[in-house]
Amino acid sequence: MVTPTSIKLSDPQSEPQVDWAIFIPSVMVVLICAIPLIVFPDEAAQLLIDGRKAVMSNFLWLYLSIGLAAVAFCLWLAFGPYAQVKLGAENEPPEYSDAHWVAMMFTAAIGAGVIAWGFAEPIYYLQTPPMGIEVGSAKSFEWAHMYPLFHWGIIGWAIYAVPAVPIAYMLYVKNYTTLRISSACDGALPIRGRDRVKTMIDIFIVLGIVGGVATSLGLGVPLLSAMLATLFDVPDSMLLKMLVLAFWTGLFGASVYRGLKAGIKVLADINIALAITAIIFVLIAGPGIFIMDLTVNSIGLMFSNFVSAATWTDPINNGSFPEDWTGFYWAWWLAYTGMIGLFFARISRGRTIRQLVLGVITWGCLGTWLFMAVMGGYSLYLETTGTLEVKEILTNQGMSFVNALVIQSMPLGKFTLAMFTLLSIIFYATSIDSGAYVLASICAKNLPSHAEPKRWNRLAWAGLLALSTAGILQSGTLDTVMSMTVLSSVPLIPIMILLCVSLVRWLKKDFGELVRQKELVLSATPVTVETVIKKSEAQI
Repeated sequence: MVTPTSIKLSDPQSEPQVDWAIFIPSVMVVLICAIPLIVFPDEAAQLLIDGRKAVMSNFLWLYLSIGLAAVAFCLWLAFGPYAQVKLGAENEPPEYSDAHWVAMMFTAAIGAGVIAWGFAEPIYYLQTPPMGIEVGSAKSFEWAHMYPLFHWGIIGWAIYAVPAVPIAYMLYVKNYTTLRISSACDGALPIRGRDRVKTMIDIFIVLGIVGGVATSLGLGVPLLSAMLATLFDVPDSMLLKMLVLAFWTGLFGASVYRGLKAGIKVLADINIALAITAIIFVLIAGPGIFIMDLTVNSIGLMFSNFVSAATWTDPINNGSFPEDWTGFYWAWWLAYTGMIGLFFARISRGRTIRQLVLGVITWGCLGTWLFMAVMGGYSLYLETTGTLEVKEILTNQGMSFVNALVIQSMPLGKFTLAMFTLLSIIFYATSIDSGAYVLASICAKNLPSHAEPKRWNRLAWAGLLALSTAGILQSGTLDTVMSMTVLSSVPLIPIMILLCVSLVRWLKKDFGELVRQKELVLSATPVTVETVIKKSEAQI
């Protein structure tokens, strides 16, 4: 049996191979899940919805506990005894500059989800306010703006940071030659039967990634379709949605074919510039003062109610808000952990554990809070002033047209909508090509951390992601999209626990003696002022 410490980096010139033991079962499972959605969309969608309700009805408490535990573990990593452990060789600089690192991290992790939900999510909360708040009250507007910041904030980014650290430790401290998440669990797995367990872990990771990414595309394709239909005054048909999906598949297929540095990094840099431009434009051209006032108020609401919001299960009234929203969001973040954890680890070489954890949470929250606060604030302004009946649009035309029509209501209507359409296209491209890259990496062997999987492997996963999305689009309901995420997140919970246990054991084994606190005891001989003076005089 090969031990982790005995594994060495392979020759950089050697070509990575596909691990068929992972690739074939993973592809089969994805096809088994995707094909019924295409052939029997209604029946398969109902099964997904029933499964989601069962999971959330029985395990909402578990998802909320996992969220808080992720924050606690990140605090220990960032400020505990191993915070300064370097994820790389001594004196090795970070592989990517801070600007490129933040751009890739933010765009790969979030994508156009902030656009898909940014304008519409507060309106959902206006219709069904949390915490028993009266519908239509001033308080309901304030909490409608606060809750997106909570759902896209500290807990979510902590869930992403947790797996990134053990995976980066595996790659750059243990020097593993694989990019599989299962190998980062070695410290917690027994030697006997380890390979079989790791194979199952990898398959579950693949399912989680496919479910999370398909959910994103299941939201993104209708979003872009509605934008294009509004922009060019054409019907929003299933044909248009499928053309959007085909275009996207070609775009992120080309990006992932070029590779991490040549493709994903370039798109990420473009995207972060467009996102910043969009935020500034809405603040300047829209009700900037109103949005800033609302944002400061929401930040105060969020932090003063953080623990209660993070633990609210509504056990007496049995309302659906915690299950439909907070539970769903934690499941979505969990489903993505395999992809994002590996991607964050892959781009974080040369940084310390503290830098990785605090960088992910701080920059991640800053980006999502800015976007959600500005876009959500604009939607609430339109609804409050009666400039646009946003709630009516959501009820009659759906979430995608809320985004399209709200954006078109801004100054330079059609031009602004065209710019947001371009932003959405690139945002999703960076998310999906990151997903295809990670999926291909999981299904590869002899893959050094600096190498990339075979191109056909990456393209195959880009196609499979598109196929899964096509199945979700057949149902045409938001419930199906959200149910896919919840169900694919379930196996990720024990895997997250294994990753944490493995990391702690590795750290204690490798660095425990170096960070152990020395004992502090009083001297047997009482120390007096006169003794100190005499010792000082003797030294002089």
